[in-house]
Amino acid sequence: MDDRPRTPTRTSLADGVYEVLMAQLMDGELRPEQQLNIDGLAKSLAVSQTPIREALARLESTGLVRREALRGYRVAPLYTDRELDDLMDARAVVEPSSTYFATTRMPDAALDPLGASIEALRTIPHGPDHHDVRAYWRADERFHDLIVRGADNVFLLNAYRSFGGTVQRFRLFSERGVTDADAAVHEHSAVLEAMRRRDADGARDAMRRHILAVKARARQDRDALR
Repeated sequence: MDDRPRTPTRTSLADGVYEVLMAQLMDGELRPEQQLNIDGLAKSLAVSQTPIREALARLESTGLVRREALRGYRVAPLYTDRELDDLMDARAVVEPSSTYFATTRMPDAALDPLGASIEALRTIPHGPDHHDVRAYWRADERFHDLIVRGADNVFLLNAYRSFGGTVQRFRLFSERGVTDADAAVHEHSAVLEAMRRRDADGARDAMRRHILAVKARARQDRDALR
């Protein structure tokens, strides 16, 4: 294993630091509840503290890290079983309703990017490599985000945003990689097919079935880590 510290390679320094820290979170180099020392991170990545702070602020918005008063940043802890259940139950309320309205309001052309996100899920490698996991995560979140935005309801959107990146955070600390790609592709496809038919009730029900299936698989992933 290469023990050399990863360094940003992207043009934007803050973006580069964000990518490095995200990779370290996914690879388990930064562990749940680990204290994050800004000065230490800056030295290890050979950058100033400014891009470190900017990157940590972005990671905070995803739920991957938390900022504590007078103590700085810390890697967020893993969900408890109760938190995981509560999160998925909240999604099972907000997202099916969003899907119902999106089906009635999104123009046909706006449905094409949903198909593209499903194709991305189908073709992305599903190993434990952090690049693969993150690419999968992005494609999955894009599908859900497009639908919630397509509902054109600011209150549903704000409710969805309150979940932040926490929707998938419980997976990022697993070394198992992506375990449900085939199921996710099938379930996303069922949602999109109903939306293309303009079957709002069917799309809503397909999304609810998907969220509840994700809940069950997430619990299986957590149990496998014990």
